[in-house]
Amino acid sequence: MARERKDEDLEDRFLDDIEAEFEDADEPSPAEVEADEAATLKAEAADLKDRLLRALAETENLRKRAERDRRDAEVYGATRLARDLLPVYDNFARALDSATDAARAAAPGLLEGIELTQRALLSALEKNKIVRIDPQPGERFDPNLHQAMFEAPVPGTKAGEIIQVLSEGFTIGDRLLRPAQVGVSSGGPAVPKPN
Repeated sequence: MARERKDEDLEDRFLDDIEAEFEDADEPSPAEVEADEAATLKAEAADLKDRLLRALAETENLRKRAERDRRDAEVYGATRLARDLLPVYDNFARALDSATDAARAAAPGLLEGIELTQRALLSALEKNKIVRIDPQPGERFDPNLHQAMFEAPVPGTKAGEIIQVLSEGFTIGDRLLRPAQVGVSSGGPAVPKPN
């Protein structure tokens, strides 16, 4: 029992020490509480302002992206249809190229109708910003606009000159829709040097 009494005394002294410690602690003054709340509110306001500015910037970026996508769709939306119509244009050109003088004399109205239809198709393509690339022999080969189908040595030409046009190319807006297919000179034949 004496032992229990001794333990209780120790416990009471220990608890008294802790309570005394807390009683001595300074409680914050109302001014300190108010300053702490003001600092918290300022930090929260700065965070909200930052989030608002980020949201506004994101909204502006979305608006610009949507505007760019709308313009691209307006200009490049007809790409698939144009690719499907280019063989029709090519077939009209082949029909006109293969017509002999006898065929022109026998059926001038038919050939004129083909020419008018081809021009109407080209005009409709141009209204949709689809422009024909019509390279001519002697022009310089441009890999951005032309596709070399063959290369041959041709006297009187420089290497890289177009010597034959197999089919015309087309652009849509500022993009290449189909390159013009051309034959390119590899230069004149090599002249043997005299010994």
